[in-house]
Amino acid sequence: MSHKAGFVNIIGNPNVGKSTLMNAFVGERLSIITSKAQTTRHRILGIVNGDDFQVILSDTPGIIKPAYELQESMMGFVKSAFEDADVLIYMVEIGEKELKDEAFFNKIKNAKIPVFLLLNKIDQSNQEQLEEQVQFWSDKVPNAELYPISALENFNVREVFDRIIELLPESPPFYPKDQLTDRPERFFVNEAIREKILLHYKKEIPYAVEVETEEFFEDEKIIRMRSVIMVERDSQKGIIIGHKGSALKRVGVEARKELEKFFGKQIYLELYVKVNKNWRNNERQLKRFGYNQ
Repeated sequence: MSHKAGFVNIIGNPNVGKSTLMNAFVGERLSIITSKAQTTRHRILGIVNGDDFQVILSDTPGIIKPAYELQESMMGFVKSAFEDADVLIYMVEIGEKELKDEAFFNKIKNAKIPVFLLLNKIDQSNQEQLEEQVQFWSDKVPNAELYPISALENFNVREVFDRIIELLPESPPFYPKDQLTDRPERFFVNEAIREKILLHYKKEIPYAVEVETEEFFEDEKIIRMRSVIMVERDSQKGIIIGHKGSALKRVGVEARKELEKFFGKQIYLELYVKVNKNWRNNERQLKRFGYNQ
């Protein structure tokens, strides 16, 4: 029996549902999802295995015009998605009319590999609007196979996945068949904490935060972790902690519940907050946090 394997990379503007689609394909919650732009900062691989296939999915940050070093690095992850893709997924949502970077858009239209244009969030539209959007995107990206989907409602997701497998090249698997992602466990701890910060803090705070898990000890029944929330200014540290530590405690409790579901074990999580001045524009710090690779 022949075996197929390849890289399927998902790109698009912020908040169009890339992470929701990735998690729907993988069947696990690998990418964090919030309503805020720039939730995804890294390129995250999710691996789906079958007896005769291995699909390596890649969730990337939403395409933006970079304003500081961290965002430059995020766009570097998007650029790399063009380089190793066997299938490219360009994701848009109902009502969208453009990609925020013309150079990326030209790469999509001139791609030599199969391109899928997924028109997401169709559950929020009516038939007339859907038909208008299908026509618009068919004209704009004629080289793409177009599928209206709802990643959240799982509508048409299986059909897209089956078509992807048809288009993948014959190849042995790139990763062990029991592997789910390329990321270490600490990465998912950091992301779970960062997700709760995105959900509960406003304005600049979530974007000035990075999380680093300094300790991760796993026993048979419990995982003990110690994580540090980095902020850029003393005033942000106070906001993260909140009155008598109440805001930080809420983040810790919610992240712990999320991680207990993810790891299937009891979690003991210690959280600390430190000031790391201007880390978003510091090349050395960005490298330490896994950016600027």
